[in-house]
Amino acid sequence: MQVIESTYVVTLRDYPEEIPAKERIAAETRYAQALEKQLGGPEQVAAALDTMHSLEESPPEVVSLGDLTLLKAWGKASAAAKQAGFRDLGEGDGAYFEVRLV
Repeated sequence: MQVIESTYVVTLRDYPEEIPAKERIAAETRYAQALEKQLGGPEQVAAALDTMHSLEESPPEVVSLGDLTLLKAWGKASAAAKQAGFRDLGEGDGAYFEVRLV
C-alpha cells in the first residue's frame, strides 16, 4: 500500500449521485496527480494554493508579474486535473473538486 503525504487535500464535492468510496478516492487521486504533474509536485501545489489565498485578500495593484504567471499556471493545471478527475465518472452537474491546505 502506497502512503502519500501531502500538505493539501482534494475532495470531490456535490457529485449528483452516490458513488462508491473507492471510485471517489480514485477520482480525487487522479485530480491531485494531474495538479502535481502540471505544477511540479506536491510542494508546488501547496505553495500555489498558499499564494492564491494571499492574492484573494490583496488589492489588485500589489499583484506581481510572477503572481499572474502563477494564476495562469493554476488555471491550466486545474483544467487538466478536472479532466483527469472526472475521466471515469463523467461530468456531474455542479460537481467540483475542492483543493485546500491542511
